Amino acid sequence: MPLFDKKDKSRYATFTRRSLGMGGGMTLVFAILAGRLYQLQIRDGDQYMTEAEDNRINERLLAPPRGRIFDRFGIELANNRRNYRVLLVAEQATDGVEQALDTIGKVIALTDAQKKRVLATLAQNKKFVPVPVAENLSWEEFSRINMHLPYLPGVQPDVGETRDYPFNDELVHILGYVAAVSPEDKKNDEDPLLDIPGYRIGKRGIERQFDSVLRGSAGASRVEVNAYGRVIRELGHEAGAPGQDVWLTIDHEVQQFVSKRLGNESAACIVTDVATGDIIAMASTPGYDPNLFNVGISPDQWRGLTEDDHKPLLNKIMDGVYPPGSTFKPVVALAAVEAGLATPEYRVSCNGATTLGNHTFHCWKKGGHGTLDLEGGIKNSCDVFFYETARRLGIDKIQEVALKLGMGALTGIELPGEKSGFIPSRAWKQKRYGVAWQQGDTMSCGIGQGYVTATPLQLALQVSRIASGRNVSPRLVHMVGNELARRESAVPLDLSETGLARVREGMNQVTNVPGGTAYAFRIAEPGFEMAGKTGTAQVRAYSQEEHLHGVTKNAALEWKLRDHGLFIAFAPVAQPKYACACIVEHGSDGHPQVLMARDILLFTQKRDPLGQPTAYPIKAASLPESAVR
Repeated sequence: MPLFDKKDKSRYATFTRRSLGMGGGMTLVFAILAGRLYQLQIRDGDQYMTEAEDNRINERLLAPPRGRIFDRFGIELANNRRNYRVLLVAEQATDGVEQALDTIGKVIALTDAQKKRVLATLAQNKKFVPVPVAENLSWEEFSRINMHLPYLPGVQPDVGETRDYPFNDELVHILGYVAAVSPEDKKNDEDPLLDIPGYRIGKRGIERQFDSVLRGSAGASRVEVNAYGRVIRELGHEAGAPGQDVWLTIDHEVQQFVSKRLGNESAACIVTDVATGDIIAMASTPGYDPNLFNVGISPDQWRGLTEDDHKPLLNKIMDGVYPPGSTFKPVVALAAVEAGLATPEYRVSCNGATTLGNHTFHCWKKGGHGTLDLEGGIKNSCDVFFYETARRLGIDKIQEVALKLGMGALTGIELPGEKSGFIPSRAWKQKRYGVAWQQGDTMSCGIGQGYVTATPLQLALQVSRIASGRNVSPRLVHMVGNELARRESAVPLDLSETGLARVREGMNQVTNVPGGTAYAFRIAEPGFEMAGKTGTAQVRAYSQEEHLHGVTKNAALEWKLRDHGLFIAFAPVAQPKYACACIVEHGSDGHPQVLMARDILLFTQKRDPLGQPTAYPIKAASLPESAVR
């Protein structure tokens, strides 16, 4: 009997169409699946195999050892030491991260600030990434962690490397320091090293200026991970290339002496080689311990540094801008010779004051100095001599010579943050204040006051160029890696030897001829004599009553109202080898800056009596206050 009778032909046709449709649909589905399988396994098989392998094998960056910093004789000024630290893997902290930190805190001291920092760092990284909890542990602390390790889930003891500054605050304003990477650093620098938890970069000084070469290149660790990114085993390890070493021109023994000699004063001193521009020593006091920023500075320590009126964070050598006072007078004297004004017959008579219109300009010596020539004006630091000389010269000629001596412009020293000081001009005042330049402005500039400012670095450059007669530039870095730092050769200044010689003689008389403002502080040992120029920079205006009855002594004023004491010098006089600039903020009372510079120049010369600290290893009694102006 037929399955369907003739009455069910319509139902049969419907069933057949549905069967064919379903069969065709299934055929299409299998055809698509077959095509996709062909694409995945045959056509694109190699590509997906590579991607799968990449997901299974991860490469992780390893921080390389940071390059070292040496002095000119190979003494390590910044190096790396072992860093005993504790890491935490959030994924393995079975009782939670906060509980893990509390448990660690029972073994070693952990502050609330440290805990907050760890929690913030963990939030920025994957749970399986180890994050530093505490670093620079003592051996005793590290041992306790290892002893309690079975009860500290997620904790990993680790021995790494960290930056170390063995001389603490002696070189901090030269070397700077390293510190943790900030979010702002990551925005400005795409180096993947910055993503390594706990990585540190240079923040100031040489560490910052040469950070890219000191970093080196990262190493890599090839590890096998599971689908969750957890490490199963290490497949390969390639150490990174250490950063390049940097050799400085600094002589650490001289640097150490300078730092000790400045003591706790708010002061700065720099010693340079007048022939090459090499910086032998450069100190700004007080300083601070750069290791604090590496291990982590506390809020109280930071507050102490920022609120100290002696400004320990400021590098006064190149960031401190001061009126140069009488140390600017050699510039005016040289300009007078160059302009043909100060001939051998040129004289100025000083009776203690000079007038311009209805304004009186006073000399520091009441009663005056009498009649003086150029050398006598420098020797006695006569204000009236330089008021009158500057008035006759005009600011344009003074500015021209000042710029040639390195004033009013950046010196190009290899450190970030240098200030340029300022030498004014007629055009500048018109543009800045909308008024014309006045003769009184020129007279104030003639004694290093008014609009004139300079850094101690610029003062050292000024005296270096006067002593050598060449356009030397300060240099702090001798070599980076195996390559000598590039430098321009020093050519003779566009100034007459006659003018330079007369200024040198005037500075010689300051220290070595009776009556000179620094004669009491001279170097008396034959062959080591120095020539110099004293200076006092006012930080307050003297009243008319003070001019008439005597200026209030610095000792009677509060510290911040006292005048700055400055001194520039070169030595030895016969064949200049070293230049020095020294400033003691609010410290002209007793003239410590002159005594400091004298002792420093004598020490430097005796350390190198033959004048040869230029070879680098391949791999090292008081006068009255008014007398010094």
